[in-house]
This record gives sequence, C-alpha cells and structure tokens, in this order.
Amino acid sequence: MEKPNRRSFLGGIAAGVAGGLAGLPALNSSAAAAGDMPYRTLGRTGEKVSVLGMGGWQFGRMASEEESSRFIRTGIDEGINYIEAAWDYHAGLSEYRLGKALLDGWQKKVFLTTKINGRRKDMAEWQLNESLRRLRTDTIDLVIFHEVLYMEEPDIIFGPNGALEAFLAAREAGKIRFIGFSGHYAPEVQLRLLDLAAKNNFRFDVGMIALNVMDPHYKSFGKLVLPRLVEQEMGVLAFKTMGGGGFLGTENILEKIKVTPAECVRYAMSLPTTVVISGMDRMEVLKQNIETARGLRPMSEPEVASLLAKTAPVGNGGQYEWFKGPAGLRRTQELKGTYV
Repeated sequence: MEKPNRRSFLGGIAAGVAGGLAGLPALNSSAAAAGDMPYRTLGRTGEKVSVLGMGGWQFGRMASEEESSRFIRTGIDEGINYIEAAWDYHAGLSEYRLGKALLDGWQKKVFLTTKINGRRKDMAEWQLNESLRRLRTDTIDLVIFHEVLYMEEPDIIFGPNGALEAFLAAREAGKIRFIGFSGHYAPEVQLRLLDLAAKNNFRFDVGMIALNVMDPHYKSFGKLVLPRLVEQEMGVLAFKTMGGGGFLGTENILEKIKVTPAECVRYAMSLPTTVVISGMDRMEVLKQNIETARGLRPMSEPEVASLLAKTAPVGNGGQYEWFKGPAGLRRTQELKGTYV
C-alpha cells in the first residue's frame, strides 16, 4: 500500500474531525506487548511517554502526603511516566506533594511537567522558580503556559518582557527542557497563540487541549486546533476527557446516553494524541484507566460514529463542558493578578 504524504494525511485528519473525528489513528504509537502500558513519541522532542498521564489537581485534595505519594508511585509502577501539576493547584500543595513523592530516585522514572500562570517575564520567572523549589528539582522536563483563555494573553506572552523571554532564558539555563501551552475555553485563542509563535519564528513543543466525546459538537478543539498541532509535529496532550467532571456530575449524563467512562478515555486515546491526562482521585479509577490503556485498541470509524451519535444531542450546546462557558473563565479571572 502506498504511504500517504503529509498533505493528504492532514487533509484526512481535517475531514475526519469535521465529520466527527471518525477513524483517526493515534500518531507515533509504539507497539506494546499484551498487557503492557503503551508509549508514544512526544512530537519533535523524541521523548517516549505513556499514553495515560496523571493530572495533579487531585494530589492536593488527597487526605495526606502518604496517600498522594502511594497513589503517584503506584501509577509509576504500573507504567505511567507522564505526570504533571501546576503552580496554582491548591496554592502549591499539588506541586509540593508531587515533589515529595518523586524523592529517592522516583523522579528519574518520569517525564515531569508543570504549568505556569505568569504571562509577563517577571511573574513567570518567579513562578517557575517556585515550582522548581516545590518539585525539589533543578530541571523540569516540560513547562506549559497554563490556561491561555483570553485573546489578549498571547500578545502579552510574545510581547516585550513577555513570559516567553523567561521560558527561553530558563531553557538556556537548563531549568526547563521543553515549552508548551494549554487551553480549554476557546479554540480561537490557541490559534492566535500559534499564529504569533509562527510570526516570532518560535515553535511550541507541546499543545494541551480539551478533547472528549462532546467536543466535536461545540467549540471544537479537535476540529480547529488538533490539525495544526499535528501539522507542526507537536506533542498532543488531551485533557478534560471526562468534561472536567461534567460528564459524571449529579446528572451523570453518560449513564443516560449509555456511554461508559472507559469509552471516553479510549476515544481520546484513539485520536492523534500523545498522552491522555486523567485527573484520577482514587485507586479504583487509576486501575480502570490503566486497564483501558493497556488493552487499547483504537476505535474504528463505525465505533466512533456510533459513539458521537449518542453524544451529539446532548453535546451541541456545550452544557456538559462547563470550561467552554463563563465558568471556564472564572478561575482565570480570580487569578488574573498572578499572571499579569
């Protein structure tokens, strides 16, 4: 069979996304023996990372340091090597607990990521140094511009004395290795960020975007942003795969439409994503997601079509993706003093 060229491949992604993301293969998947954790190549970085990643918001909510350390180390023992936190999670407690869990040689087993709110150079530099201290490390593998939600933020980041200057200096000093961004409110903001990066002859290493079974129906990151990330050979991190808790809230919309949490995770892993980040808060959920990852079989076109037919009637207004509405901006509004 003739190997498709890059243009036709990207055209297939765009067409597939527009039609519901049906049948898109995972990029750079490494073969795994039955029952093993699959790993994928993180874009141009060349780093091999687990298809399932651990999100750090929940680390700060656990009852004790001992519980969070046990949880994190269990994930690592089961093959997860992508773990992240963020400067602002629980006023730094999540980073602190992650750093504690990775003492005694555990950090060597992971690809360590954190996220920074600062948009100006001085604030980003201060937050980055705080993160290094909390994480008890001299080098963080990946640092992400966290929750780029407002249209003016990319201009601040790339402007004079913008946060990119701090990130580039930190990379030069060996404090960070790779640079990325995240967003979950409006795809247009991430497109603006990518446009400004190109204008400034800069390429992000990684993009972290909201991708889930409701996304194709409303303000879709999959339709608008994902093809750009693939085109630029960036690592693709998927988050909000369970709607940031919105799918399993008091209404439990998944149960009503007969979609399982495992299908949600498998769907995101079937896209051209590198890591699907899950905010897991219990061993039961950790084990379930590990089982899904280890048994990963990318969804076929008919499977995706059937799944998205179930989510279309309830997903076309974004009501189960709270982060794409006013509530998605509220947290950043509260933190605005920390990023300017």
